[in-house]
Amino acid sequence: MSVNDESSFCRLILDRHLVDPGELELCKARQKEYDDQGRRVPLAQVVLEMGYVTKSQLRRLSGGLEDSMARPAEQIPGFKILNKLGAGAMASVYKARQLSLDRTVAIKVLPKRMSENREFVDRFYKEGRAAARLNHNNIVQAIDVGESGGYHYFVMEYIDGKTVYDDLADGTPYSEQDAVKLVTQVAMALEHAHERGFIHRDVKPKNIMLTNQNVAKLADMGLAREASDHVAAAQEAGRAYGTPYYISPEQIRGEVNIDHRADVYSLGATFYHMVTGRVPFEGATPSAVMHKHLREPLTPPDHLVPSLSAGVSEVVEVMMAKNRNERYSNCRELIQDLELIARGEPPLMAHKGYDPETLQRLATGDQVTEGDEEHEEAGDMVGGPTWTIVVILVVLAGVLAILNILQLFV
Repeated sequence: MSVNDESSFCRLILDRHLVDPGELELCKARQKEYDDQGRRVPLAQVVLEMGYVTKSQLRRLSGGLEDSMARPAEQIPGFKILNKLGAGAMASVYKARQLSLDRTVAIKVLPKRMSENREFVDRFYKEGRAAARLNHNNIVQAIDVGESGGYHYFVMEYIDGKTVYDDLADGTPYSEQDAVKLVTQVAMALEHAHERGFIHRDVKPKNIMLTNQNVAKLADMGLAREASDHVAAAQEAGRAYGTPYYISPEQIRGEVNIDHRADVYSLGATFYHMVTGRVPFEGATPSAVMHKHLREPLTPPDHLVPSLSAGVSEVVEVMMAKNRNERYSNCRELIQDLELIARGEPPLMAHKGYDPETLQRLATGDQVTEGDEEHEEAGDMVGGPTWTIVVILVVLAGVLAILNILQLFV
């Protein structure tokens, strides 16, 4: 098979899970951009350019070669490989039996040719070390990391289930109740990671695994970074690390001081996808999508799905505020609001920018004076209240007005 046979090439990279259908469409759109400029660029070159495959993988695909890790069982002592679960741009994942404890595990293996790239190897071990420092029911557990026979491997908890991405593949959204439940679990996983100094930086549906009991497990610490690692931050300055559909604005800009609020944004984008069946921003190319994260106003989820509660829409909008200072300041605040809307109550933390005095003035009909403008701007939570917040304020004002009237008859 030659990579110039593009239909065969498309089938092959899809079959090997190097790209998903949406990513393949982005590559084809980029190829069309080149065509429109009068340049004929093979699809394989575009897929390589966009980072979905490596040069080593492309060489193997070009020759129709099998993965060089076809028989890793002989290379990793203490484990018996049962079957291959899938492959990504950096590694293949296998289901295996850990012989010493007689338990099923998953093993991520870096292809031998990839071991020539020090950056990939270092990132691989960083993932293992990061995961090893986390111990939470909603995070895929790390078991071991090492090298044998020239192969680098990472042993982790095996999840017999699927991913959120698998559920969303046909465009059908989650019910509000189910989405809130799963997002709450992921928020708890992120809270655990953040408290231990880690930023995940790649929260997305593909990285949320679901057990057969519907327990969410945050996976793939491949892009995780310690918030205190200023050396790594400086080295990565100006480079956008993340997945275009879910990446935060500050990650797109390649800012040095990325913090945990980037994960809040990405989880918000994932939440949006879960309840609407659509990603927050779409575009013909990754750069077009990322530009919209930076500049385009977010369409509120309940504008797309009117049956959604106002509370869910408000929470998503606060999570996805373009200015990180207007998002939830930590996952504990987010979890509190998620628990409230799960009980059918309004999300109080999303309203924390509106003080009682402002509500009282609305209730009594007092007009806002020029001296109050600065006060109101300080109370604005997300760069201009959405209609859902306005409705709630009006309702609260009405309740306070009724209480004032009732006091006249007491």
